[in-house]
Amino acid sequence: MRLSIVIVNYNVKYFLEQCLESVFSSDLEVEGEHGNADEAPIDLEVYVVDNASVDGSVEMVRERFPEVHLIANHDNVGFARANNQALRLIMETPNSSRDSDTATKDLVLLLNPDTVVERDTFRQCVAFFASHPDCGGLGVKMVNGEGTYLKESKRGFPSPAAAFYKISGLIRLFPHHPRIAAYYMGHLDDQETNPIDILPGAFLMISRKALDKVGLLDESYFMYGEDIDFSWRIKMAGFENYYYPSARIIHYKGESTKHGSMNYVYTFYNAMAIFVQHYFTDSKARWFNLLLRLAIWTRACLAWLQRVIRAVALPALDFAVAFGGFVTIKYLWATRWAANAAYYPPQYTWVIIPIYILVLMLLSWLYGGYEKPVRPSRILKGMAIGTGLLLVFYSLLDESQRYSRALLLLGCAWTLLSTLGIRGLLSLMKVPGYNLRPLRTRSCIIVGGEEEVARVSQLYQSLGGTQIETLVDACPDVRRLNDTIRYYNADEVVFCSKDLPIQAIINLMTQLGDLPGKHRQVEYKIAPTDSDFIIGSDSIHRAEDLYTEEIRTIADPLNRRNKRLFDIWTSFLLLLFSPLLLPFQRHKRDYYTHCWQVLIGKKSWVGVTNTHTRNGIFAPEDALPRRAATISPELKQRLHLRYLRNYKLTTDMQILFTNLFNI
Repeated sequence: MRLSIVIVNYNVKYFLEQCLESVFSSDLEVEGEHGNADEAPIDLEVYVVDNASVDGSVEMVRERFPEVHLIANHDNVGFARANNQALRLIMETPNSSRDSDTATKDLVLLLNPDTVVERDTFRQCVAFFASHPDCGGLGVKMVNGEGTYLKESKRGFPSPAAAFYKISGLIRLFPHHPRIAAYYMGHLDDQETNPIDILPGAFLMISRKALDKVGLLDESYFMYGEDIDFSWRIKMAGFENYYYPSARIIHYKGESTKHGSMNYVYTFYNAMAIFVQHYFTDSKARWFNLLLRLAIWTRACLAWLQRVIRAVALPALDFAVAFGGFVTIKYLWATRWAANAAYYPPQYTWVIIPIYILVLMLLSWLYGGYEKPVRPSRILKGMAIGTGLLLVFYSLLDESQRYSRALLLLGCAWTLLSTLGIRGLLSLMKVPGYNLRPLRTRSCIIVGGEEEVARVSQLYQSLGGTQIETLVDACPDVRRLNDTIRYYNADEVVFCSKDLPIQAIINLMTQLGDLPGKHRQVEYKIAPTDSDFIIGSDSIHRAEDLYTEEIRTIADPLNRRNKRLFDIWTSFLLLLFSPLLLPFQRHKRDYYTHCWQVLIGKKSWVGVTNTHTRNGIFAPEDALPRRAATISPELKQRLHLRYLRNYKLTTDMQILFTNLFNI
């Protein structure tokens, strides 16, 4: 029989490499009726469809996995269309077993690149199809990078009520109710095999016989809907979909989707709207859309209130404590120095002091003092500069407006200390994002055989900043590992996949999570065989950036904010001085349009096609003396990747200044 695997990749080179390693390390011997290996093992073929990645994914596949059928797109064509490119090739190939009574039928698997399969995952799935002739589609048990079960592993039909309960958030209150939790079929045991309605797109295995009847994925869906539509069409074709927990995979990105974000809610609604048009009557479609819109507005209001509270709570607390301290210092100073508690006028208390505090908080915010994880150095830097600016402003005031330089300095010192003290209190209360433990040396336990542990330890030690502890054991006991974590107060555990099979790693992660009094702060990572990178839950550490103090990616909130502020100020200045600059522009018609688009946030002065940047008027290659048309695609990709990974505001300044007359 033949198993055809389709993987769509977009800028996840290291996840893809580990995924392919696990795929080609799988046990492909099929057990016969008497428990012996079948004479015809699984014939594996793998298709990787790359959607114009700029991280070297295509080169990696060509070099490391020449047996893969690689389709390298020049544009990001989306998930459904990319899968269909490979599915068309598969469907053009004759089925190796047309006999419907034959147990070993051809299978097709849609697999995400951010997954890792166990050694026997495919073998178990093939056996399941052989023993369940009615099975058209199959999903497996998925766990995230921490070993936690992902409820996306099994889903029910997205009826109007089920979709409403999901989007409104009621499903969280009743996760096992047969009706309210129907979207994730919460009433079914996660450990039991059961027929389900919807299969997860991260691992969707379908028989070739069902695929020939169902056809390709529907390309009208943007996201979150292709797998729902595809799974439902499998059932409509007369087949059954099954959830099979005996086979497991790690799905790293399963926990990273921001289900509370409005972007997710609107995207989910659009997918459901398309589904409604295909499978509901007009009357039901109207009720469905009404319920969904109601759920969306409910979620929008709750999300808005939550964002407001989260955004305002800490700054309000900082301001209140700083203001109280400032006023107390003013009172004590006036009482002791002037012997008059009312020495300073009311406007000093209610106008000047709040201005002082707001300036300090603003500078702290600009330098990342309100970003997570908290970094005291950012707060110190911001408030130090804020204090300097206040002193300069103070010296420019009229003598009658200078109340006291000493009070200003004491108040600034108090604001700094109170702000840091609040962060320390939040850290002691273990509030997420305010843990000050990263300030100390991190502790890492590396688990595996002697040779591989030594190799990974050397990788960590060459970078510094991490205390390495080793557990040389290719099959560690979970309690022993837990005791080791507790003894060394470890921040993370790295499993060497060369010595520990994925099945053992998943078992250890899930069992550690089930232990009473577990170590809640530990992170789990995997060191692939003979590779210089380490993969963790929704993160990758490479040799060149592993545990550096601060990686300046464009996705960093501080960098994104500074980039936006730069766009706003430069656009405003370019509009203000347009009478002087416009005559020298090579493209005069675009000048005001581009300035306005950047000012309102529709575009950025510099950008690349990436989820973390707006469309740019200019691109990183515009910093070069020659035009972009003369640059090779390889150099262009390297420049874009460098810009995204090592963003600096000075780069935007240089590119804009270089192209000042090309706006």
